[in-house]
Amino acid sequence: MAEIAPDEDLSEVKPEIRLRDQLDLDSMDFLDIVMELRKQHGIDVPEAEYRQLESLDSSANYLLPKFESGAAV
Repeated sequence: MAEIAPDEDLSEVKPEIRLRDQLDLDSMDFLDIVMELRKQHGIDVPEAEYRQLESLDSSANYLLPKFESGAAV
């Protein structure tokens, strides 16, 4: 996450709480994160799966298999 959102202070982020609530992200900020995942790692996140990126925990559960399977560039 730090690689995708380098301007955010992630030191106080709790892994189980929604990122939007903790980092005061609006929908455009969230879309920037989705676009950076595609740009930096080649991971496409369909809109129907955006909820999988709500927290650090859910993001890890969703993204780690994609990295491990080679879906990420």
